[in-house]
Amino acid sequence: MRTDDFDYELPERCIAQEPAPVRDACKMLAMDRATGAVEDRIFRDIYDYLQPGDVLVANDTRVLPARLLGAKRGTGGAAEVFLLRERFDVEPKTGSSAVWEVLVRPGKRLKPGSGAVVDFADASGAAVLSAEVIGWGSDEGKGERLVRLTTPLDSLDAALHAVGHTPLPPYIKGYAGDEEMYQTVFSRQEEKSAAAPTAGLHFTPELIERLRAKGVEWRTVELEVGLDTFRVVDEDDPEKHAIHTEFYTVSQDVVDACDAAHARGNRVIAVGTTSVRSLESAYDRELGRLRARDREATSLYILPGYEFGVVDALITNFHVPRSTLMMLVSAFSTRENIMAAYAHAIENDYRMLSFGDAMFIH
Repeated sequence: MRTDDFDYELPERCIAQEPAPVRDACKMLAMDRATGAVEDRIFRDIYDYLQPGDVLVANDTRVLPARLLGAKRGTGGAAEVFLLRERFDVEPKTGSSAVWEVLVRPGKRLKPGSGAVVDFADASGAAVLSAEVIGWGSDEGKGERLVRLTTPLDSLDAALHAVGHTPLPPYIKGYAGDEEMYQTVFSRQEEKSAAAPTAGLHFTPELIERLRAKGVEWRTVELEVGLDTFRVVDEDDPEKHAIHTEFYTVSQDVVDACDAAHARGNRVIAVGTTSVRSLESAYDRELGRLRARDREATSLYILPGYEFGVVDALITNFHVPRSTLMMLVSAFSTRENIMAAYAHAIENDYRMLSFGDAMFIH
């Protein structure tokens, strides 16, 4: 197995630069995971593929306003800080300060030990948030830093919302539409992720209610999506790739719903690869069943040959070539089926990646 096995030619025209005007009216490629047979549908047709008693499990995390654009104190030079994950272990969080792992730009001018501080102004021009570079992050090789965020406002949350922007993937250029379209309609209020669980973007409140009325159960997990979800695998041998760590929560209610579905012969359908990683991480292989988890760390890396313990079907988007997500969906079917399905999608002008169309692997 080589990383090149999960590469494909992605035409620029296929990379969606904006969301579908109506979330559930986008295209959906339905694929039989065993045979590779495909059908061209629209997303709201997912209703026809689900049966009463099936359980849909979605990731209800919400995206942080994680992209901060400011100026370096003292020089006024433009600087960018991208929030990755909060570090409660470095020092206690207060109402007005917290330590975060971040990416910075320009990296050469924002090094630990330099005393560098970046200030961020609100719409009126008042500096309401500052980031002091205090150390290296957990992955120094990727340029991660530790910064101490402080604000004169009543809360850091208020400051972040005054200056922060919803981060879009690097392949989406110049989107100026409603940033809420990069949030799922069922996301929780608390914001924890650096990227959206994009398979969930296709659901509308009306579609969820129609499915519930049919007898399909709706459950949510939480996985705090990291920026590494966009990174490709650099190693020629994918098994040498060190996958990122993320935090996830699977409640006892989700465990009970999934166990009950399997007991009565129904399916557990994961909405997105982050839901797959949450459910499969929570699966105890020694016990042969799910266990509830509360914000535990996972670095589960799913490659072809992996045996799924929980997930029976998958709603997902089309993924970046050479990514760990291409490997995950290939593991859920076969590499040959996935590559053939992607070729069909490109030939038929499907919209790819985060703002793109959907795929249902069943």
